[in-house]
Amino acid sequence: MVPKQPPRDSRPGFLYLPPYRLHGISIAGEQTSIHVPELDVVFDIGHCLRSSLSASTLALSHPHMDHVGALPYWFSQRYFQKITGGRCVCHPDTVQPLKNMLASWAPIERQETPHEIVGVEPDSEIEIRQNIALRAIETRHTCPSLGWSVIEHRHKLKDEYRDLPQNELRALREKGETITRSTEIPLVAYTGDTERGDFLERPEFAKAKVVITECTFFDPDHRERASIGKHLHFDDLAELAQSWEAEHIVIVHLSRRTLLSAASSRIQQLGGDVAERIHLLMDHRSNRRRYDKQLVDAMPDEPSDTELDASSANSEQTNPPASTG
Repeated sequence: MVPKQPPRDSRPGFLYLPPYRLHGISIAGEQTSIHVPELDVVFDIGHCLRSSLSASTLALSHPHMDHVGALPYWFSQRYFQKITGGRCVCHPDTVQPLKNMLASWAPIERQETPHEIVGVEPDSEIEIRQNIALRAIETRHTCPSLGWSVIEHRHKLKDEYRDLPQNELRALREKGETITRSTEIPLVAYTGDTERGDFLERPEFAKAKVVITECTFFDPDHRERASIGKHLHFDDLAELAQSWEAEHIVIVHLSRRTLLSAASSRIQQLGGDVAERIHLLMDHRSNRRRYDKQLVDAMPDEPSDTELDASSANSEQTNPPASTG
């Protein structure tokens, strides 16, 4: 008897949420890693996508195996491909255990792989590019955990100085006057694995343009399971979606026990604008349809058949065919 083929491995999901691309894979208990190329950051590294090697910052939410298992490979591949730099930022309590894990590979591989592990205290930031920083937000999971928000810092002239010429503004700055005010614009937020808490209603999440959130349990009878594992249940997300202003909410970390059709059905029950803003990263079919539509919408307008017929008729009237007599 010919045996059955082995089950196919899960393939990464992809969403284009202008101006951001989200490329990653996330299955509860197995692997989670989401790359946002435009921000040069990858969230978690339970699986090392080829594209994630280009990200210079890896923001780790917590050290469970399905979120951190590919960390040694990520550093190793960057070194192998001669990609300089690269750092993993994480909860301060996680720094030394991660260093120990990476150090254990040296006698196995018979080589030292360069790596940088940086602890980020909750409510502090680390710069990822000019005027854009990654802020750590303490969450509640079964081990030390952080959510992350990518924040753009903008500096604008205070209203009272708007009409002053440049030479006067320069003079005020030289005197030590503060002539600008700072504003924060949350761009993309990532909850990581966490239970429900007031921290998820902070401006870093509530006002982010895109929120990537775990939602492990959808079944109404699984509230207790979510509580025991300190995960979000869909009922939690339904409440949060009302306060989050995000243009897009991307659900990751579904359990294999949850059918995509069942998850989609519950999302549609939210109705209207809320349901339209929510996407499932691993719903390949829906996301492909959405992307194909984006491609069509981005194409220059092409003339319809009617317009082509009319244009052809006008051309024949203006330039009648030459006589053959």
